[in-house]
Amino acid sequence: MEDQKRKISRIEVDKKTCIGCGTCVVLSPKTFDINGEGYSEVKNTWPEATDEEITNAARSCPTGAIILFDQEGNKINL
Repeated sequence: MEDQKRKISRIEVDKKTCIGCGTCVVLSPKTFDINGEGYSEVKNTWPEATDEEITNAARSCPTGAIILFDQEGNKINL
């Protein structure tokens, strides 16, 4: 994927909101993992996933704990 076509430039997981259900890991295993505390975290390999895969995983979060940002640093509305 060419960087100029990529819309997502940063991903955050709100640790206070995350319940560790794991749907993000199932939908985008290159992007998310469950850490030792039982919560989702962003993996260093996230750039290997497509924007669509990451967006679908973020939308699947039942608590909305996954926040995506565009190239300008603006929050992407899901």
